[in-house]
Amino acid sequence: MPNPDTLRRQVGQLLILGFDGLHIDSKLRTTLSTLQPSGVILFARNIEEPRQTWQLLRDSQASTPVPMFLCVDLEGGTVDRLKKVIAPAPSVEHVFATGNRKLFRMHGHILGLEARALGFNTDFAPVFDLGFEASRSVLAGRTASADPDETILYAREFLKGLKSARVLGCGKHFPGLGEGNLDSHHAMPTIKKTLKAMWAQDLKPYRELKNEIAFAMVAHAAYPEVTNDDLPASLSRKWMQEILRRKIGYRGLIISDDLEMGGVLSTGQIEDVAVETLRAGADMFLVCHNQELVWRGYEAVLRTAERDRKFAAQVERAAARVLSVKKRSRELRGFSAEPKARVVEKLRRIVNNFTRIVGAGVIDDRLHTAQEINV
Repeated sequence: MPNPDTLRRQVGQLLILGFDGLHIDSKLRTTLSTLQPSGVILFARNIEEPRQTWQLLRDSQASTPVPMFLCVDLEGGTVDRLKKVIAPAPSVEHVFATGNRKLFRMHGHILGLEARALGFNTDFAPVFDLGFEASRSVLAGRTASADPDETILYAREFLKGLKSARVLGCGKHFPGLGEGNLDSHHAMPTIKKTLKAMWAQDLKPYRELKNEIAFAMVAHAAYPEVTNDDLPASLSRKWMQEILRRKIGYRGLIISDDLEMGGVLSTGQIEDVAVETLRAGADMFLVCHNQELVWRGYEAVLRTAERDRKFAAQVERAAARVLSVKKRSRELRGFSAEPKARVVEKLRRIVNNFTRIVGAGVIDDRLHTAQEINV
């Protein structure tokens, strides 16, 4: 069994947390310095203007000597945390509708430039979910296509664009929410689809792009035809260990979607789900808002590891995987320069020009300015 300090650091590497506020107050500083989390995630509630956002991320990183995943959900369209501080970016659906592969890559590159300029190094995008009719009311314009090959085409280019801006990407929401008609933020969808059908459709982007994503984010949805139970994939050993790790051969980090979401808390308390997602095969978990739940999830994992040698070994392996990814990811080296007004203005022009070009479906020379931004 590792010593208590080592174990605490290992558990911290499995947690990415969110919080309220635009600045780090004394309470949050205590949380960050005590838990030493693997990363933080910011939402619109944390983002008021570019320099403040950059400072908040810089102060978060200053709480720990280990490089952090500095995360944001940046897809364009309805999921765009930077639309008010820079400019609204077009949705996946609108970019894909152009049929222009260069624009797919540019979408990732421009969102990556925005993220990088403000201090982020990780974007929980793109969505790998297929755009089936069942999920239309939930996912709306967040999906590229109902065709897995078309989804792969878009996602591969988007990920290349993110990478060129030195931002890590994430495939979500494994194994697929395309047939789900409930929002897992509020309730747990049950998707009655066989593994054979999912293998050919929903799982194909993960099979094809498994080496191109740093993270696979696992959904809070049940697939009883596959698992013979009502557990969400985020608590399922079959989905994470048997299918994602062994059958698909994914070697990156497995992260559960936010454990504050109704879809997973319908199955148990935060203490239960934090421990069980790791037992089932996740390397990391998100707790995106409530500080009490952040602490309760962390403490539950720590206490369980202290008394359960097998679980402690699992925590140790997961932490080693996380640290290995951090060590080899150039995206986590260094920190962006403070975003000057002229850089933000240039980004604003680039995003607005890109939106106009997506509307027209034709690339023009105005977007070459993207290469001039050095972040």
